[in-house]
Amino acid sequence: MLTTTSGVVIRERLSGENNKIIDILTEKSGIISAYVRGGRKINGKNSASSQLFVYSKFCIEKSNDKCILNSSEVIKVFYDLRLDIEKISLASYFSELLLYTVGSCEDTPEDICRLLLNSLYFLSNGERSAKFLKSVFEMRLLSEIGLMPGLIGCAVCIKYTDDVMYFDLKNGKLFCKTCCVNKSSTDIAAVSEPVLSALRHIALSDMNRLFNFRMSEHCMTELCDITQRYALTQLGRNFSTLEYYNSLSKGAEL
Repeated sequence: MLTTTSGVVIRERLSGENNKIIDILTEKSGIISAYVRGGRKINGKNSASSQLFVYSKFCIEKSNDKCILNSSEVIKVFYDLRLDIEKISLASYFSELLLYTVGSCEDTPEDICRLLLNSLYFLSNGERSAKFLKSVFEMRLLSEIGLMPGLIGCAVCIKYTDDVMYFDLKNGKLFCKTCCVNKSSTDIAAVSEPVLSALRHIALSDMNRLFNFRMSEHCMTELCDITQRYALTQLGRNFSTLEYYNSLSKGAEL
């Protein structure tokens, strides 16, 4: 049976001398793994369209629970990612997050593929900083997969804002200064007003407006720290690609 879908290649695995297996984040069916005959050959018919971080239209043959790439057509190549080690490492972190959180099912939100495409677009052309895109991707991905935190107001008194609010990273709840009883806990992050507004925008805004906000460098650093801590706390693990990306970022700041 042949099926056609569009998606982004988020992982390549070698299989034999000339073949490979690719993981595709599709628009409607989550992640699909497909065998690509001759995919490692320079002149292979599906070589260009099955490369890492290429957005393509795929025609896939399904047989005995195995998917084989029959034909494909390139839609968009994010070429500039390969020219910058920080960009490609961040894109690799996005992929590792997706591989861990998104399965293969018909109920996968379509906005997850759109989130990745938009993030790769802005990362490739440099219109948004890596810090900005990392924060947006982490918080929005978790929100899309059912781990959206309660950011509307204090979980106790419903207070909407304060000069400082407190974000419970473990339980995904927000508290005001009065209601937060354990401010010194490692699971509690103090959140300034501009950063809280950004968190609300990322988690709750329409996808068309998701990337339409600006922040000072100081606030961006705070936002980046909070979204990373929230992601790692909620998912209960670290990621090797994140560790590598952070090592590059720290090196650039020295």
